[in-house]
Amino acid sequence: MSVDAATVKRIGRLARIRIEEDEVTGYQNELNAILGFVEQLSEVNVEGVAPMTSVTPMVLRRRDDVVTDGGYAEKIVANAPLSEDNFFMVPKVVE
Repeated sequence: MSVDAATVKRIGRLARIRIEEDEVTGYQNELNAILGFVEQLSEVNVEGVAPMTSVTPMVLRRRDDVVTDGGYAEKIVANAPLSEDNFFMVPKVVE
């Protein structure tokens, strides 16, 4: 797969990045190099390799999945500009 100048300009527009005309060729070469590397990765035989989420073995800490009432509603609304009975109060936006 190869990226042409029009595609580079379109990617820039979609990403809202201004790409000057003299920069198009550089970005085109960089994108083509990246895509070439991705194509090389597809040639690697990964059959029998387990998927992993990290390069180092990790175990997530787990906690019991229990329902609680929280018990700290006052702390939650403490920084709210306006609250009443532990509920956030907001301006009316719908008539």
